[in-house]
Amino acid sequence: MLEQARLRTAEFQRRLGEGGIDVAIITDESSIAYLAGFWGYLSVEFGRPTFLLVRPDEPPVVITPLMESEMVSAMTWVENVLTWEDAGANRWESVLSGALGPKPGRVGIEAAAIPAMVRNHLDAQFPGLILEDISPLLGAMRMIKSSEEIAVMRQAGEIAGAMMAAAEGALAEGRPEFEAALAVIEAGTRKAAGFLTDRGWEAFISPMIHNLQIMQSGRNTSMVHRRAGVKKLQRGDPVYFCFCNMAQFKQYKLGFDRLFFIGEVSDQAAEVQTAAIDAQQAAIASIRPGVTAESVAAAADEVYRERGFETGYRTGRSIGMAYLESPELKAGDRTVLEPGMTFAVDGGISVDGRLGGRIGDSVVVTEDGCDFLTEYPRRVQVVGR
Repeated sequence: MLEQARLRTAEFQRRLGEGGIDVAIITDESSIAYLAGFWGYLSVEFGRPTFLLVRPDEPPVVITPLMESEMVSAMTWVENVLTWEDAGANRWESVLSGALGPKPGRVGIEAAAIPAMVRNHLDAQFPGLILEDISPLLGAMRMIKSSEEIAVMRQAGEIAGAMMAAAEGALAEGRPEFEAALAVIEAGTRKAAGFLTDRGWEAFISPMIHNLQIMQSGRNTSMVHRRAGVKKLQRGDPVYFCFCNMAQFKQYKLGFDRLFFIGEVSDQAAEVQTAAIDAQQAAIASIRPGVTAESVAAAADEVYRERGFETGYRTGRSIGMAYLESPELKAGDRTVLEPGMTFAVDGGISVDGRLGGRIGDSVVVTEDGCDFLTEYPRRVQVVGR
């Protein structure tokens, strides 16, 4: 993975040079991981930003808190690691300004991701400095995944499958929602641990599955991103699991959703869920090189219309080291799909605040279509009959 990160940085440097950018200040965690191969677990939300400075014709520089520097140095291929401290003359503002120099030239940033505290410092320290958004430049690189990246995402898919199996196995009438969420965390962690060693770079990768489980049951199923609570499951309840903030491995994120019914399913609920599944499958069937992102969404929308439903959100999104990358499968996105692109593809319906139909999978675009990165039955599923 580190060699891949080094090669990606070299390509990024080439593109910076072609674009006339003198230095790029990278602050987004996923972008730093993509280029420098490391990440932390406490960052700018604690007032501690980390930077990767990339110039077209010089070795890159990492700027990180002193307390994080030992782990950072062990994880990254970047040799020049500068440190800063919370107080005194060696604060991050001083170290960053020193690394940029008095006249940084044309500076590239990820405009939508740069922390406000960093942007404010740059404006104050370098009056008149024009900051250029290099997000499209880096985003174009991240659209197409290498075979090594896809291999990691396939492992993430296996982890997600183990999580979903545990979720289904924990469902029973009278059990509280949070019990299923606990089962998901344990199963996913154990599966991830089986892919790791305690040697080299991998020794710094935690197998722990974390974040709050997105889960709703009963009448709450129309509340798409509610979290697992103490509500007890009842017969006939639909139960929805979304792993979009949990299914990840080595920083690569997937989208993965399923809906189950406890003991029985009403005709109306089955109709809604079937429509969501069929719309998702129509979208996936349309994915291949040469088609546009919006045409994939249109394939799903046609199914919704035929069944008398509407959907309120996009059909899918590009996935990788960030939860949301480009392009998106929605009206207005005319990006042409290419082999190596990876997407989370959803089917979703909410009806009158009472019912929800949900399904989500991750896929990779191939030379003649697409392959699933996540595998689990795609049908109306009733548990505990």
